[in-house]
Amino acid sequence: MTPHRQSYGGPEKVAILKQHLLEHKPVSDLCDQYDIHPTLFYRWQKEFFENGAAAFEQTGRRRKNAEEAKDRKIAALEGKLQQKNEVLAELMQEYVQQKKNLGSRERRLGSPRHPRRLPSPPQVVWPFRQQRVGTDGGVLDARGRPP
Repeated sequence: MTPHRQSYGGPEKVAILKQHLLEHKPVSDLCDQYDIHPTLFYRWQKEFFENGAAAFEQTGRRRKNAEEAKDRKIAALEGKLQQKNEVLAELMQEYVQQKKNLGSRERRLGSPRHPRRLPSPPQVVWPFRQQRVGTDGGVLDARGRPP
């Protein structure tokens, strides 16, 4: 026959953990006393510290007031966002209209596919060609050959 497993509730687990944390009893003594494995004790300790914030959660009226304040803030921010969207839409509409007005004048100057080009600056032509002198005193062109 297998031995019956002992199961501990939440308050019992907290009491065992409190003995270790406040009274500084060694884990090995507590595990022997309550017939639990050390890994189980450390798992309880980990869960206790991870869920410790639940003890400080707001309840009842405080929570309701906090949620109402959050809802009011969200509503105010949504109103601001709506106002900004309206202003932005109005500005964009004005911008598009100005762009259309300016675009109609530009079409008269040239087609969009072949816009008019400004004349290129004049090319500077040097009055002489650069020449090199070979080893025998003869003139060579840029490639190093006689002209």
